Amino acid sequence: MANELIQTEYAEIMQKSYIDYAMSVIVARALPDVRDGLKPVQRRTLYDMYELGIRWDKPYRKSARIVGDTMGKYHPHGDSSIYGALVVLAQEFKMGQPLVDGHGNFGSIEGDGAAAMRYTEARLQKLTQEAFLSDLDKGVVEFVPNFDETEKEPSVLPARIPNLLVNGSEGIAVGMATAIPPHNLGEVIDAAIALIRDHSLTNEDLMKYVKGPDFPTGGIVVNASDLAGIYETGSGKIRIRGSVEVEKIPRTDRKRIVITQIPYTMIGAGIGKFLNDVAALADSKLGSDISDISNQSSKEGIRIVLELRKGADEEYIKKLLYKKTRLEDTFGVNMLAVSDGKPETMSLHDILEAHIEFQFEIATKKYQSMLDSELSKKEIQEGLIRAVDVIDLIIEILRGSRDRSMAKRCLVSGDTEGIRFKTKKSKTDASKLRFTEAQATAILEMRLYKLIGLEIAALTAEYEDTLKKIEQYTDILNNYSSMADVIVHELEGYRDTYASPRRTQICDEEEVVLEERKAEAYPCVLLMDRFGYARTVDEAVYEKNREAADEENRLVIHCMSDSRLCVFTDMGKVHILKAEKIPHGKFRDKGTPIDNLCNYDSGSETFLSVMCLDEIRTQRLIFVTASGYIKMTEGAEFDVSKLTVASTKLEEGDRLVSVHQAHFQAGCVMITKNSMALRISEEDIPVQKKNARGVYGIRLAEGDEVESVFYLEDGSPAEAEVNGRMIALNRLHIASRGSRGSKIRRQMS
Repeated sequence: MANELIQTEYAEIMQKSYIDYAMSVIVARALPDVRDGLKPVQRRTLYDMYELGIRWDKPYRKSARIVGDTMGKYHPHGDSSIYGALVVLAQEFKMGQPLVDGHGNFGSIEGDGAAAMRYTEARLQKLTQEAFLSDLDKGVVEFVPNFDETEKEPSVLPARIPNLLVNGSEGIAVGMATAIPPHNLGEVIDAAIALIRDHSLTNEDLMKYVKGPDFPTGGIVVNASDLAGIYETGSGKIRIRGSVEVEKIPRTDRKRIVITQIPYTMIGAGIGKFLNDVAALADSKLGSDISDISNQSSKEGIRIVLELRKGADEEYIKKLLYKKTRLEDTFGVNMLAVSDGKPETMSLHDILEAHIEFQFEIATKKYQSMLDSELSKKEIQEGLIRAVDVIDLIIEILRGSRDRSMAKRCLVSGDTEGIRFKTKKSKTDASKLRFTEAQATAILEMRLYKLIGLEIAALTAEYEDTLKKIEQYTDILNNYSSMADVIVHELEGYRDTYASPRRTQICDEEEVVLEERKAEAYPCVLLMDRFGYARTVDEAVYEKNREAADEENRLVIHCMSDSRLCVFTDMGKVHILKAEKIPHGKFRDKGTPIDNLCNYDSGSETFLSVMCLDEIRTQRLIFVTASGYIKMTEGAEFDVSKLTVASTKLEEGDRLVSVHQAHFQAGCVMITKNSMALRISEEDIPVQKKNARGVYGIRLAEGDEVESVFYLEDGSPAEAEVNGRMIALNRLHIASRGSRGSKIRRQMS
């Protein structure tokens, strides 16, 4: 057979392949099903535990056994994803209702990971077994082939509670993500019951039952007024605060702040980060009233203690914690789930409606299965009762038949051929028998002890009970109200047995407004070494190490702790840096690169100078470029709120060579690469705006450029080395701005 070449667009193949991949991740990996609220890995893990017989009333089994069996039968995506799902299902601080009973180290709320699967053990919770895995034998859900078609697995678990709301879900798919907060089991069930009774209820009506999220970590939801919109649209932001108490420290006149509940978003590494943030606040003097921090959390619950200094304002500290740390955080809600095989953002009403529809579907299949079973039982019971009345004839048929099939044929159709009877009447009576196939089989398998009087009475009573069940099941299947009563009764049972009081408070609180106390400014000294590492030290520390500081550092600038510093670069930019952002510490501390503290980019611009804005605000600065342009600018122009502004305008290819405070009296000297020198007076330099280019200070020959600039004070000697020669700069004559200058030919003294 000849090969057939099919031509197609590469883009079409990529598009189809990517869509197939995306849908596989969305439906089969990352998003929960609205019916049972579980992702595939969670569903498969729970079902595997059920199949292995790891029930709530049985001994624990090794997690490695569960993970290996699940991976081999149902979920061939790696053991880490399965064990990770198993761990989360057992964590009380993540699940509203844990579905797995874990034994061993399953991690902690502070971010400690679970022990390896070979060390931990698990079994199903009683709720899981009753509300998620019961009635699987009654065909209530569809079973589908597993990945290699060697096993069957349920496409969805017959969950009896609205698990998507109770336990919530978080997952990232391709191009979409879900984030559903956990809710209170009792409230969700009450809302489901109300909706079953009255389908006209709106989201607003349902919120009379579901007050809001109920996080396992407690906390306080402080934007209750936003919840209606979130539950209507399925998305929004919930603001959560930790619970804070103020206690008096015994035998002292000091107080302490105790955090007893944390936001749900702080689970894990968030607690460690919170403690670090509080420590940083205390060090930054914003929270200087915090004298000690300790994490006293245990199995009994969260207890983070912040001890305060005498006279501290605890209300200010609480506001500081809410504003500057994750003690107040945001939970982004996106109630996205798989519904009818496709992802859909759902409202509170949509989720409960889907759950109720699923419950009626489960109940219909369950009671239809039970009805079929009772009808089969009724058929057999009726046959046995009739058989008791003609038992002598049946015994005669059995004794006169050559084999089982002959006797059964007679019982079903009255065929007496080949059977020996004692009398013609018996043969005539036998020809009138018309048992069904099932009844005839039951009669042939009936044991003689069933003919005892009490057994016959029990059979009759059992038959009456079967008739009552048939009537009951038929009524449930044919009447909505009857089926609704059954579902409601079941939901009430779960609520009464497993519901717990609400842990999260719901209220409306105004957003925290923190009037930051300005830390008292103190004198300090900025030290920057030749590698560009900057730090500040106390003025007393500098004075103690003055000689070493001046010798080892490229820059030594006196300023206040609340000063702003101007970092000038050769690209004509000035970066504004707050002194408080510079690490403050000991004299021998290394410091931090200055380009990490401001917008200065060491890769594209070269650092020239740093000046304290407080000092230059009332002065003028002189700017000289490589192309010979010069100007003076008022220092006040750099008192801006922006982090980076232009200090001067540059022509293409030009660069800034020098920035200096204009407090010289004897003029400035510009020296070029070709050893040309020009001395001009301060009065000859015009004052221009920071965005101006400046005027010619020295006219350059082609290929020449300004290389260095020196500023002269009256009465002070000034020398510079040019081409290996020491030049006395104050011996140069003052010339006109814009001239070419003079060639440095000999040593001037």
